[in-house]
Amino acid sequence: MRSLRMKSLVFLTLILIVASGGLYYYLTNKPVNNTTPVTLDDLTIPAKTGKQYLQTFRDGAWRDLLIKGVNMGVSKPGHFPGEMAITKEEYLRWFQEIGAMNANVIRIYTLHPPAFYEAFAEYNAKAKQPLYLIHGVWVDEDEMVASQDAFNQENTKEFADEIRRTVDVIHGNADLSSRPGHASGIYKSDISKYVLGWMLGVEWDPAMVDSTDHKHNGMADFSGTYFQTKNGSPFEIWLAGIMEDTVAYETERYKWQRPISFTNWVTTDLLRHPSEPNREEDMATVDPNKILEKPAFIGGYFAAYHVYPYYPEFLNYEEKYKEYVDFRGKNNSYAGYLHDLRQAHRMPVVVAEFGVPSSRGIAHRNVYGWNQGNHNETEQGMIDAGLYEDIYHEKMAGGIVFSWQDEWFKRTWNTMDYDDSERRPFWSNAQTGEQQFGLLSFDPGTEEHAMYVDGETDDWEKIGSLPVMTEKDGSLLEGADPQTGVKRVFVTSDERYVYFRLDLAQKGSPFDWAKENIMLLLDTVPNQGQHQIPGGSGITTDAGIDFAIDLKGKESSRIWVDSYYDTNYFVYGQTLNMMPKLDYPSKKSNGIFHKMDLVLNKPLTIPNVKGGNLKLPLETFETGRLRFGNGNPNSAGFDSLTDVAVNEKESIIELRIPWQLMNMRDPSTLQAIGDLWKDGISASEKIKGFKISLVSYKPDSSTLDSPGGADIQFTYPQTKNGTLDASGMYTYSWNGWDLPKYHERLKQSYGIMKDLFGSLQIQSKP
Repeated sequence: MRSLRMKSLVFLTLILIVASGGLYYYLTNKPVNNTTPVTLDDLTIPAKTGKQYLQTFRDGAWRDLLIKGVNMGVSKPGHFPGEMAITKEEYLRWFQEIGAMNANVIRIYTLHPPAFYEAFAEYNAKAKQPLYLIHGVWVDEDEMVASQDAFNQENTKEFADEIRRTVDVIHGNADLSSRPGHASGIYKSDISKYVLGWMLGVEWDPAMVDSTDHKHNGMADFSGTYFQTKNGSPFEIWLAGIMEDTVAYETERYKWQRPISFTNWVTTDLLRHPSEPNREEDMATVDPNKILEKPAFIGGYFAAYHVYPYYPEFLNYEEKYKEYVDFRGKNNSYAGYLHDLRQAHRMPVVVAEFGVPSSRGIAHRNVYGWNQGNHNETEQGMIDAGLYEDIYHEKMAGGIVFSWQDEWFKRTWNTMDYDDSERRPFWSNAQTGEQQFGLLSFDPGTEEHAMYVDGETDDWEKIGSLPVMTEKDGSLLEGADPQTGVKRVFVTSDERYVYFRLDLAQKGSPFDWAKENIMLLLDTVPNQGQHQIPGGSGITTDAGIDFAIDLKGKESSRIWVDSYYDTNYFVYGQTLNMMPKLDYPSKKSNGIFHKMDLVLNKPLTIPNVKGGNLKLPLETFETGRLRFGNGNPNSAGFDSLTDVAVNEKESIIELRIPWQLMNMRDPSTLQAIGDLWKDGISASEKIKGFKISLVSYKPDSSTLDSPGGADIQFTYPQTKNGTLDASGMYTYSWNGWDLPKYHERLKQSYGIMKDLFGSLQIQSKP
C-alpha cells in the first residue's frame, strides 16, 4: 500500500512539474540551442498546443512559439518531385539561408529522401536557434477523387501505411524500398525532437468530401483512445480515425506524442460565404471543432488552413470582409476573413500557406492588387509581409509562407493548355504563376553566363555573342538612318527567355520615341502567319509573321500575335464561346493582329452583393504589354518584371520575351504550338528556329493602340518591289537540352521577409 501511495505521489508530482514548467530540473542532455523534449511517465513530448500558439519547452518552461515558417517542396529544375533529386548539400545550404531569414519552422508535404533528414539533423546540431519541422503526410488525392469516398479501403490503407513510414522516418528507423514517385532509402537520422507536429493530407476536394458525407450519412460518431467526434460528419469521422492511427502508432512504438492537425483550406472551411459564385467552393465543410482530443493525448490539436488573398472569389466581393478594418486602419478583406476564421475555432490556428508569386503572368486578381502573379520581387515581398502581419495581428498561431523555392514543374489553370505537361520541369515559364512563389529563385543559365536585361553588353560579351544582323564592315544596317538607325542586332536565349539587343547608331543622347519606333517581326511556325507588314505601309512579305514586337516607348510597347495564332481567342472565343464571335481569325493571313491576353476569370455571377446579383463578363489581362526597367538583380534599380531596358548613354535597347509569349510549347525540344484551327489547342509542331526581320517607322498618335505605323523608315532585310524577302531574314536557331542550366538566387522578397520575421516577437511567459 505504501509503495502504491509513493508511486501515486511521484506521478502527481511529475504532473505538477509539467504544469509549472519546472521539469527543467529533471532534464538531461540539454542541446546548444536549448530545445528539449519533455519526458513524462515514459512519454516524450517535444511540443504541445497552448491556447493560441504551439509551444516548445525552452529555458525550463513551456513557451509559446510564433510560427514564422516556409513551405518546402521536393523539386528543383530538370526534375519532377517524385524523382527526389535535391541533394544533401542543397538542403543544408537552404536550411542555413532559412535560419538566417529568422524563420523558425519548415513545413514539408511528404517524405523527402534521407538527405533531407541528415542535413536537418546536422544543421540543428550546430544552430543557435533550431529550425522546427511540421511534417506532412501525403495522400493520393487522385485516387480519392476517383473513388469519391474517403473510406475507400485502398485509399485509407495506403494513407495509413504512409503515416507509419513517416513516423519511422523522423525517428531514424526506416529502410524504405524504392517506389516510383516516392522517397526511399535508409533513414538513420533521428530528428524527432525537432518535429513540431503533424499536418495530414491535402487540400480536400469538396466534391469528394460531399460525396463521402452523402454515402455514409448517419454514421455514428468516432470514439478512440486519443480522439473522438461530436456530431461529426462522415468525412470528419474519417479524419479523426486517421489522426487516431497516427498518434497511436507513434505512442505505442516510440512512446512519443506531438501536436497534430490536418490540411484544410478556404474551400472546405467551416464558414459560409454568401457571395461565393462557384457552388463547389462552398459545397462542403470540414470542421476541426467536431474532432476532440481525449485525456490520453497530451500533444494537442491545432487547425491548419491554406489562405490566399485572391481565391476563392468571395474574398473580393463579400461586403462583410471588404468593410473590415485591419490593425492599420484600412479596409482589408483578407484580415476580415482571418478574424472570422480565428473566432470560429477553439484551438490554435496556423495559416499553413499564404503568399503571392513573382511571376510575369497572372492567374487571379485581388481587389487590393494582391494578385496571383504579375508582381516584381519587391512587390512580392511587401505583399507577403503584409499578409503575415495580418496573420499575426488576427491572433493566429503563425504563418508558413508559400514557398521556399520556385517550382518549375507547376502549372496554372490559364496557361496549362499551352505547354507540354511532360516537359514542364525542363524550362522556366515566366507566364505561369505557380512556378514562381518561391523566396529562392532558380534563375536560368549558369551564374557566370547569366543574361540580364539592363542595357549593358558585358553579359553578351561573356557568352561570345555575335551580331546576327549587320553589314559586313560593321556599318549601319542597309537603309538605316545614320543618326537614329539600328546598327546591329543580337539574339540569344536561355531556359526562360529569348533575348534581343539592338545597338543604335546614335550616341550620347536619349532615344526619342516620338520620332522613331522599332518593330521586330518573327516568323516562328511554317505555313501560316500574316503576309502584310502591320501598320498600313502596304509592304508585303513571303514570310509568315506570327508575332510583332512593337517598341513604342514605356507606355505603348507590346507584343502582337497573328489573330490566326491567338490561343486566347481560340480557347475562349471559338471553343468556349465566352467572347464575341469573330469571322476572320480562322482565315490565314487575314491582315489582323491581336493583343496578347490572359483570362483571369470566366463570366461570373456574384450573389448577394448589395442585395442583388452582380454579373461580371470574362475578365482578361493584357500580358503582352512590355515593361521598361532594369532586369539586373545586382543593380540598385532592379525590377524583376523588366521586359525592356534602354541604355541612353550607349544607345542600346535590350529586351527579353518569355518563351510562352511566342507560343512555344516546350523550347527544350523546340516544340511550338501548331496549327490551332486545323488540330486544336493540343496542336504541336517541332520547328528549326524562327526568322527575324526589323522595321523602323515614324510614330503616329493614331496608331498607339495598333501595331506598327505606315511611315516606314527602313526594313531589314531591305524590301524589293515592296516585298520583304524571307530568304534575307536572319533565322535564329538554338540547341535543345535534356537538363536545364540554372543557378540559385535569393529574391528581394527574401530580404523583406527576413526583416519582418526578425521584428515580430511575442511575449512568451511560462
